[in-house]
Amino acid sequence: MKSDCVFCKIIAGDIPAQVVAENAEVIVIKDINPRAPLHYLIIPKKHVPDISYLTPDDHQLAGSLLMMAQELSQQDPNAREFRLISNNGATVGQVVFHIHLHFLAGKVLS
Repeated sequence: MKSDCVFCKIIAGDIPAQVVAENAEVIVIKDINPRAPLHYLIIPKKHVPDISYLTPDDHQLAGSLLMMAQELSQQDPNAREFRLISNNGATVGQVVFHIHLHFLAGKVLS
């Protein structure tokens, strides 16, 4: 856990969030500024700043993020088709430097 990371604080229960799903490695919360009817953040419980910081030891963690997306898509008929986005660095829009996937569904996305 990184003490100044908002996602680490959510995972620790120090900041409230609307939890959609959770397992041993991943937590899913509703995005506070949704861009689609279904906009979730899939967040690993381990603090990793972005994709470039993943190591070969993190292969299971990376797979858990994608498997959670699959699980979310099966929970709601409006989520069968979805988009995953991961911003990797400040210049492309990453604001919270803890790896996460945006799961967007529920409407036609252009």
